Amino acid sequence: MSLTEKLRALAGRVEQHRDAILTEEATKNALVMPFLQALGYDVFNPAVVVPEFVADVGVKKGEKVDYALMNGGSVVAVVECKGFGSDLANEQFSQLYRYFAVTSARVGILTNGVQYWFYTDIDDRNKMDSLPFFRFDLNDIKNPHVQQLEKFKFDTFNLDNVLSTASFLKYSTLVQAEIIREMEEPSEEIVRFFASKVHKGRFTKGVRDQFEPIVAAAFREVVRDQVNHRLTSALEASSSRTGPDTVAEAPEPEPEIVTTEEEIEAYNIIRAVVREVIDVGRVHMRDAKSYCAILVDDNNRKPLARLHFNRKTKYVGLFDAGSEDRIGVECLEDLFGLADRLKATASTYAEA
Repeated sequence: MSLTEKLRALAGRVEQHRDAILTEEATKNALVMPFLQALGYDVFNPAVVVPEFVADVGVKKGEKVDYALMNGGSVVAVVECKGFGSDLANEQFSQLYRYFAVTSARVGILTNGVQYWFYTDIDDRNKMDSLPFFRFDLNDIKNPHVQQLEKFKFDTFNLDNVLSTASFLKYSTLVQAEIIREMEEPSEEIVRFFASKVHKGRFTKGVRDQFEPIVAAAFREVVRDQVNHRLTSALEASSSRTGPDTVAEAPEPEPEIVTTEEEIEAYNIIRAVVREVIDVGRVHMRDAKSYCAILVDDNNRKPLARLHFNRKTKYVGLFDAGSEDRIGVECLEDLFGLADRLKATASTYAEA
């Protein structure tokens, strides 16, 4: 079984046992250990996976990190686990941070059983970076991400290989996030840049207001055209390989992210609900394959709600102290019944 197949099977387990994974220990047993097994680590061999790994850290004695991954007799990675459903952006990982500095590990992994964030020391040697260089999500399995995970498999792990790509991955991810942000809500600098290429005259507020939606729409059209071009090229290549007398089997593309009218309407309802406690200009929508996120300041660390509308039973994820609570909804009007909780979450970001 390939790594992709193992990961998809594990993702199916997440959905099957979601309601039963209630503790951190359950998260480790049901999700984290099978994930490590998928990467080829023998979780029952203490020479390969050491649970409750202990090392003295300064004046702190006997502290434990959840797992130490061994390879060739050395600690190559330390793993800290949080409870299923925890928001990793709001979690503390002080133990992981300390262990990184006092062991031979150059890789730290923070996980809630579904998301796996990988850290190293790009910015300052022997000091774990504050931002991960790679993030993997069982709810959003992509071929390029699986290819990166292949580098962490027990039988192919090569530290030099991992570190050589860590810097590229980290900054590439950050740049992609900035590109997406500019596509969704172009900054004045980007609008000014493109307007200056096609518009003669001064860049006034009126010109900015005119070109801001134009630039955003142009970004979307360029992306859509590129996707269509790649799909068309793939279909034509497949057809030429099969020949004139056979039926070409079109490659199955990865599902696209499609923002529906229902999600947009829900986003506008939430903005209307929270406008009493926070400037609605700070409320943003960021769509993904498995859910549509409503964020404050377009920041994943400031989740306001998640719209799980890509399924038969629709849910809205609400946040309390960083933990997501899924509420079933039958229609968009049900969002008004969640107004108090939405306002309470928004108010925690109001002064930020």
